[in-house]
Amino acid sequence: MNARRRDGLLRQRDFRLLWAGETTSRFGSNITGVAMPLVAVVTLDASTFWVSALAAAAWLPWLLLGLPAGAWVDRLPRRPLMVVCNVGSLLLLLSVPAAAWLDALTMTQLVVVSLLTGVANVFFSIAYRVYVPFVVPREHLTEANAKLQGSESAAQLAGLGGGGVLAGAFGAVNGLLADAATFLVSTLCLLGIRGKEPAPERPERPQALRKEVAEGLRHTVRDPYLRVLTTYGTVTNLLLTGYQAILTVFLVRELHVGEAAVGWLLAGSSVGGLLGAVVATPMARRFGTARGMLLCKFATAPFGLLIPLAEPGWRVVLLPVGGAVLALGVVSANVIQGAFRQQYCPPQLLGRITASVSVANFGAIPVGSLLGGVLGGVLGLRPALWLLTAGLAVSSALLLAGPLRARRDLPTEPPTHPPARPPAQPPAERAEPAAPGDSPEPSDSPDPADRRALRYAVPEQG
Repeated sequence: MNARRRDGLLRQRDFRLLWAGETTSRFGSNITGVAMPLVAVVTLDASTFWVSALAAAAWLPWLLLGLPAGAWVDRLPRRPLMVVCNVGSLLLLLSVPAAAWLDALTMTQLVVVSLLTGVANVFFSIAYRVYVPFVVPREHLTEANAKLQGSESAAQLAGLGGGGVLAGAFGAVNGLLADAATFLVSTLCLLGIRGKEPAPERPERPQALRKEVAEGLRHTVRDPYLRVLTTYGTVTNLLLTGYQAILTVFLVRELHVGEAAVGWLLAGSSVGGLLGAVVATPMARRFGTARGMLLCKFATAPFGLLIPLAEPGWRVVLLPVGGAVLALGVVSANVIQGAFRQQYCPPQLLGRITASVSVANFGAIPVGSLLGGVLGGVLGLRPALWLLTAGLAVSSALLLAGPLRARRDLPTEPPTHPPARPPAQPPAERAEPAAPGDSPEPSDSPDPADRRALRYAVPEQG
């Protein structure tokens, strides 16, 4: 039966095109992740401030536009929107080598290109996650997310390593041409999809954009599952990006690793992501989606403590091993969570809920990077790594704060009614005492203070 399921998914032409296009685009984006800073440093001799501004510009659109972007995605056809984002990114990236050839390239242009491609990425990423359930049947969503996450990890591994090779062989500026080409491939794959996406549901009385954004936020904060996963994701992304921000400096200055080996040691963590994508579906089937996700997190998080144990010589391998096991847990849980959200969230709210989660998730990235730099400067690199990885080791306990601990599987259907706080009891009424042996039912209503906690959740992506 499992073989038939896998064959059924791979036989779907539309999914193969979506998978191929997204994998190619991710590969190119990881090349740019190496090439763009090299253009700033090598070609333009940029200062540390400008290089930091370049990195921040790519993530800033999530904080500025993430929430309204979710509302727009719920209003618009997703595939045409993704095509527009791809074409815009292609043209923006082509402008960098064109300006360099004309001897007119500046840091201002690089930052603007990074900012605008970041805007396109916000809309594309939200639309892409909302579009997957229209291409893939519900029973194949977990497997589809596993394949997409696995190819993303493979693209990261190849892109980070290949970006350095391309920059060394053809120049950092010309390396951006490879990313532009991948956006073209992704666009052609999207245009080749034959399935017709149903028109987005529209309310009888259109709401103002602010009200639509608030509706998605309220649902995310009040739902007991989404709230816990979002809060946990925020904390882990903060800690993950904190330690990752100082890894390169740690490798060069503490472990005395050569520049050529730094990229490959950092890319080694992606091997764990590949394995995580492979084991996610079997884990979910064997232990259940809720228990499988908890097992992945609790079993892998403590391995981050291997990272600050790395020393010059053979013990340097502890760093990529620790990072790889962390990536295994992150990716396997992302596969399960991705399928859960796509099945559980009401379709008309999926874009706004995805945006709410992503804003919290990606909004933690620049803050975490700054936190890692501050801790590294104040405490030293190794003590900062100990603090951040120790936080990761215990952060999984946050998942026990909600209903996950009592379930084998995550729910797969949208709630019948939007989650809301229960009405207040009249002061004069008193609850009857529970009979001996009776246990009170757990409440799914959020504490009002939890609203302040939502400000990751994600893949991701985290």
